[in-house]
Amino acid sequence: MKNENREIGGDLMLNGARYQSRSSLAGLTSEPGKTGRRPRWKWAMAGTLIIAVALALPSPAQSGIFSVFGELFGTIQNDMGSALSTINQVTQEIQQLYQKTVWPLALVNQARGFVSSSITSYRTYMTQVFSLSSPSATLASPQQLETILHSRQSAQIPALQASFATNYGAVPPVNTASPQDRVMMDIDDALGQETLKTTIISDQGQDVILATANQMENQVSVSSPGSAPFFTAQAQVANLRCQAFMQKMLAAELRQEAGRIAHDNVLTKRKASAAGAINNLVTGTLSR
Repeated sequence: MKNENREIGGDLMLNGARYQSRSSLAGLTSEPGKTGRRPRWKWAMAGTLIIAVALALPSPAQSGIFSVFGELFGTIQNDMGSALSTINQVTQEIQQLYQKTVWPLALVNQARGFVSSSITSYRTYMTQVFSLSSPSATLASPQQLETILHSRQSAQIPALQASFATNYGAVPPVNTASPQDRVMMDIDDALGQETLKTTIISDQGQDVILATANQMENQVSVSSPGSAPFFTAQAQVANLRCQAFMQKMLAAELRQEAGRIAHDNVLTKRKASAAGAINNLVTGTLSR
């Protein structure tokens, strides 16, 4: 049949029926001043149409889709499911082997309880021993020096130097003592202050080592089997740090001892020099 398009009164005639353009529909359905907005019922109709098309598919096509999903579910439940069940069974057997044979849970808990009991019984007393101070000075200035020496804080080193000069005195002025005596006094004071400063630093380092040891004890009390190599490595590092502090203290002691020997040797030299001067004086007197 031949299609005829005619325009009557601003409307189009399509196949003999009146056809309203999009603009005219917009004018009928939209509010005044609002254009280009589609009603919601059109979207609902489009969704209904899509569902109807999906349901109108031939039954063989629907059965093919559902058979694919059935195959997928069957593969997951049968093949993969049996493999996962086997893996879970093996994992449980390995876990039971570790808990009953390799690392018995009862013995592990017993070791943890022993560590916790030791910490509760001895840590407080050991801390008191390491932090024990025995003040002995009775005068104000020596008490201040003693407090600084037991402070265990390297920040007190400048105060130590001032308190040392107050208690042990300063080097005499130039014309009040011989040059050699002034040199010896200065050297002895320097060695004494250096050793005292080293003891303060060593006490502070001791506190760091003790804190590390307490931390390691706390970790051991809640550790899991197999972590022993890690704790051993950490203990070796702490031991090396402790050895370094001991070497530092030994070096300070050796310097102090070397200074004392040098001081005694200076006195011996001065005695020999004085004896030689007296010998020359007597010899000169007798030769007149």
